[in-house]
Amino acid sequence: MSPQNGSKNSEKIASGDQKRRRPGRPAGASKSVDKRDLLLDTALKLFSNQGIAQTPLSAIATEAGVTPAMLHYYFKTREQLLDVLIDERYMPVRASMGGAFEMHPNDPVSALTALTQKFIDASLEHPWFAPLWIREVLSETGLLKQRIDARFGTKESEAAQMWIRKWQDEGRLNPDIEPEFLFISLFGLTLLPVARLQNDLRSGSTSLTSERLSRHIAALLKSGVGSRES
Repeated sequence: MSPQNGSKNSEKIASGDQKRRRPGRPAGASKSVDKRDLLLDTALKLFSNQGIAQTPLSAIATEAGVTPAMLHYYFKTREQLLDVLIDERYMPVRASMGGAFEMHPNDPVSALTALTQKFIDASLEHPWFAPLWIREVLSETGLLKQRIDARFGTKESEAAQMWIRKWQDEGRLNPDIEPEFLFISLFGLTLLPVARLQNDLRSGSTSLTSERLSRHIAALLKSGVGSRES
């Protein structure tokens, strides 16, 4: 192989690496990956605590203990940072909540109970998820919701609502339930208490446990709020 051919091959390999590299992930040793992960963790913490719009990139750099120039080395804009957070952190957690309806196709109460348990488990495993969802997804003006909707659309939400309408048509689910509002209600039943539970656990001021919360939600879904005698 001639030196000239070798040089061309090297350029092709380098070009291929650049095409495959994810946004915000520069080439380098593991220290670069660790620093990048630190910045993502810090951004999630600040975004969930005070909101995306209220968190400039400079605040993330300060909290992570790096210079603004270092942060911009990994993430040029807040939009790029958001896209990386969505792809690498948010969407994998949301994907872990799937499958409940397929596991219980003929039992909507069991399916919805299993779904709420997934919400609880994921939120406890990832402490940033519940407060971030409350701030940035529940609100129609949340920047995270706007970014996700712009990139992925609403197909997943529409598919879930189709399950609800199907069960209602089959007589398996209360026909007075509004599919569009049901999932907001389920998130309210789970993520709001989990966020409260996390705060109380940090301060040591609660006797509520995830098991008691799960039992409470299951009772609401299966029996409602009426007495057993009614």
